[in-house]
Amino acid sequence: MTDQMDIDSDAPRGVKRTAAEAGLPPEASRRIKACCYPLYRQIIMLTIVKALDQDVVNKIAAGEIIVAPMHALKELLENSIDAGSTAIDVVVKDGGLKLLQITDNGHGIERDDLPILCERFTTSKLKNFEDLMSIGTYGFRGEALASISHIAHLKVTTRTANSSCAWQAHYADGKLTPAKPGQSPDPKPCAGRPGTQITVEDLFYNIPNRRKAFRSPSEEYTKVLDVITRYAVHREGVAFSVKKHGDTASGFSVAAAATKADRIRQAYGGAGKELMEFGVEDTRWGFKASGYATNANYSGKRTIMLLFINNRSVESSTVKKAIEQTYQLFLPKGGHPFVYLCLDIDPGRVDVNVHPTKREVHFLNEDEIIELVCNNIRESLAKVDTSRTFQTQTLLPGVTPMTPMHLRAAAADKTPPTDDSATRRTSTTKKPYENNLVRTDSRMRKITSMLPPALSATTSQDESAAPEAARYTTTDREQVQIRLTSIKNLRAEVREAMHNGLTEVFASLTYVGVVDSNRRLAAMQSGVKLYLVDYGMTANEFFYQIGLTDFGNFGLIQLQPPPSLREILEIAAQHQIETDSECADLDKQQVVQKVHDQLMSRRQMLSEYFSIEISEEGLLEAIPLLLKGYMPCMAKLPTFLLRLGPFVDWTHEELCFRTLLRELASFYVPEQLPRAAADRESQPATARARMKGTETVSQDSHDTNDELEAGTERRRKELESVLEHVLFPAFRSRIVATKGMLKGVIEVANLKGLYRVFERC
Repeated sequence: MTDQMDIDSDAPRGVKRTAAEAGLPPEASRRIKACCYPLYRQIIMLTIVKALDQDVVNKIAAGEIIVAPMHALKELLENSIDAGSTAIDVVVKDGGLKLLQITDNGHGIERDDLPILCERFTTSKLKNFEDLMSIGTYGFRGEALASISHIAHLKVTTRTANSSCAWQAHYADGKLTPAKPGQSPDPKPCAGRPGTQITVEDLFYNIPNRRKAFRSPSEEYTKVLDVITRYAVHREGVAFSVKKHGDTASGFSVAAAATKADRIRQAYGGAGKELMEFGVEDTRWGFKASGYATNANYSGKRTIMLLFINNRSVESSTVKKAIEQTYQLFLPKGGHPFVYLCLDIDPGRVDVNVHPTKREVHFLNEDEIIELVCNNIRESLAKVDTSRTFQTQTLLPGVTPMTPMHLRAAAADKTPPTDDSATRRTSTTKKPYENNLVRTDSRMRKITSMLPPALSATTSQDESAAPEAARYTTTDREQVQIRLTSIKNLRAEVREAMHNGLTEVFASLTYVGVVDSNRRLAAMQSGVKLYLVDYGMTANEFFYQIGLTDFGNFGLIQLQPPPSLREILEIAAQHQIETDSECADLDKQQVVQKVHDQLMSRRQMLSEYFSIEISEEGLLEAIPLLLKGYMPCMAKLPTFLLRLGPFVDWTHEELCFRTLLRELASFYVPEQLPRAAADRESQPATARARMKGTETVSQDSHDTNDELEAGTERRRKELESVLEHVLFPAFRSRIVATKGMLKGVIEVANLKGLYRVFERC
């Protein structure tokens, strides 16, 4: 200290020196006083007291009132309710930090009041201090909009019932500001409906420390949603809705006509099922209490208490603790209730001006009122305590407690696995809203039962429609372990092309029905969405993947009696030459001979890897079985065998396996069926004429038209049965959806979207 200050050592101790003697400038002498004592040396800072800048004062006040986006919303929400609104819509972006917009249909704001709207302590609800003793509205100090304008960009659009247009004004620091530089700050006329819309953008943009303190937008959105649901429960006759900016669906909404009990059910789900109403009043203490609380059948992880005192949402740890102690005798350890409590107390007994955000209030005779309320809740709980309900685990369908274990296992095997797994999943989860419910139980009513008899008769399952049961035999052939690098590479290609989202769709699908067997389209449901699927493309990829996973271990389809390979190839070549003009100049015998020689020379490889059995005499004894319960269309067999010649690369191992498995998958894909007679009648005249000409040719070359129709209809029913009971269940359990399959799956509807459509009607 002595090194930093020039202190005269000759001066007597305890004698103060002047500023001139110490060598200090005159201004410094007013701020710093140096004292030198034998044991203590210190510098005492003497600060000058002066009034804070008004902008600093306003920001300090704004920071006390608007602590988070939820507080800004609460202030604006209460203003809208005070304005007599019956519908309030809220839009939020980034939890309210980026955008907080509230629109109501109240009485609006007069054009002449807009210049002073955001000035501090401008209100129409107080005239003198005595009015504060009987305040009956939410707002009264006139600080909400003023505080918001100092820490955010504020825009107000309002229209009264008597105004011919709406007026829009922008505010900054409590004053009108132009919307764009160079424009006038005066309110501008614009189009708008009666009521007020307040838009708050970039909240806390000029207080970076406050803005950085928020953890995440989703957490702030949850708090905003909590404010909305509290007031939505309490304010009957007012419709509320809140949604995120850019979303079409509301995060929460409730109609104006909904009762308090309905509002609780909609906002708090399971708590709304076990409600009991209570109420008590006492003129001596000047209060009336009413509300809803859960009975002993409900137990939550935490206490949810909605407390309103004179219609104002407040918090009270005293009331909350007292109610929790009341429930300790009725709930299991760790259980907590849901309570909605509305207290109407004489305004002269309540002090509402004790907290900047009006989160707390003080009222007289607090202990007596709380005791009466808790006693009334205790009595209501005791009345319903005799009707406790307990959740029990349901048994599998068709099983009784006395069923032997081997029969229980058999019943479990017969039960569709997807239905049971869905039941187990939903029994342990929270019940979803109606627009999230999914029908996955095959025993429930199907869509075909809603069709007219003429249509449902063609899609109903009967014994005649089901294909004949195939006979299967087992062999003693051991499974072959495939370690070929080429097969591993092909499997890796499938995994790399996997589309996770589409694979999840197929893994949770529920088959709906065939839409068009000519275009090979079917409908399936996954979650709450309905998809149109090209089952031809899906089956092609599915059977290719089966070919890779079961490579070298296929089953056999025995052909009895075995046909001649050459004759089959001649049929295919003749058909190809007749139907394809580009092949008309080819020598049929030369093509057949070349393909026949290729297949015969590779008989051993075809038998070992692909289960295509060809005898030395050239007889086709067996073809591969890829999926049990499904028989490919044997009319496609000649074309399949003929294409094994020119469309398979026999020179390279990996290319050979890929192309041959693709041809095998194409052979297994369900065939395209001609349109039904009823569908053809509905076709335009030109299309019917073309189809009629085709039918005439078919009648001349094969059999009668009626027999063709009967055979086609029979095959259509067989295919519908196979798709429902074999193919789509196999898709659900085994398929790895690839990116190339995206063009074959189209979302046509979803339940949430339909709910939104009907909500508009």
